[in-house]
Amino acid sequence: MKFLGLVEIPYLWVPWGVETLVNTITVLACTVLAGLYLHQDKLIYMASMPPGSRTVVATPDQSQMSRFEHVELRASDGVRICGYWIRHSDKPKRVLLYLHANAGNMGHRLPIARAILNKAGTDVFMLSYRGYGLSEGVANEKGIKLDSQAALDWITEHKELSNAKIILYGQSIGGAVAIDLASRNPTRISAVIVENTFLSLPKLIPTVMPYLKYFTFLCHQIWDSENAVKLIPPSVPMLFLSGGKDELIPQQHMVKLAQVARATRGKGKFAELRDSKSAGSGILARDSDDVRWVELPDGTHNDTCIQYGYFDELALFVRDFKV
Repeated sequence: MKFLGLVEIPYLWVPWGVETLVNTITVLACTVLAGLYLHQDKLIYMASMPPGSRTVVATPDQSQMSRFEHVELRASDGVRICGYWIRHSDKPKRVLLYLHANAGNMGHRLPIARAILNKAGTDVFMLSYRGYGLSEGVANEKGIKLDSQAALDWITEHKELSNAKIILYGQSIGGAVAIDLASRNPTRISAVIVENTFLSLPKLIPTVMPYLKYFTFLCHQIWDSENAVKLIPPSVPMLFLSGGKDELIPQQHMVKLAQVARATRGKGKFAELRDSKSAGSGILARDSDDVRWVELPDGTHNDTCIQYGYFDELALFVRDFKV
């Protein structure tokens, strides 16, 4: 018989002895693997963490941003998505689409949105993906891609934002959302900023869950940024903000993504590591082929954005590349 239609499992049923023990272990192992396959969405998309995240969503005015609108989007499959449009200017020249990480909701990111608003001088549009905050539905890769597309479409179709340059900004898994969205809308995006993201989820599993490294074939949530980033054209500058002490996603994932992005735009060869033995300071050149690399040496996975100079670098990128 075939387990999940993928792996051939021999019939071992013999009533007594060692065979019975083997059969018991086999059933237990298959049950565990089936659970991982069927319920991995809940492991990846931690929408209920911290507690209350599905019922309480802070509003921008609670973070001293009074000029905002509640926005309700409909993804192409009909799922209702909640968002905020936070204004910086009456006549916005640019708007940053904020794509959040895998836990919490958009309300938890309002202090970050405020810093971006003030430092970079840009409107901010943020959303809670399906299954997050007060949005409907259940989170998964296919659905979140529809949600991000709905947000982008709303921005480009809005009469006050239709001529504004659009910057995609994603943290952790939000970086994968940003790269995917840019790869599918290359002429509509003016810049992409990612922080502490990964090559793909299957390539991340051996590090985050080493005991599952032999079962990555069961992972159906892929987020293949390594290939998607190749589809972002040279006309779209990219900023990679990397925490030097990221304990969750090995920094090498960010390094490789930046290398692939530069290789696609440049001479077709990977940018060489300055220090191939470690992920320390000065890994990559700061600027090459309109891809900027910035390391925050003491940044861990969740606190890179509060490291000294983070928002200054973001604002400088917007200015230098005339976004």
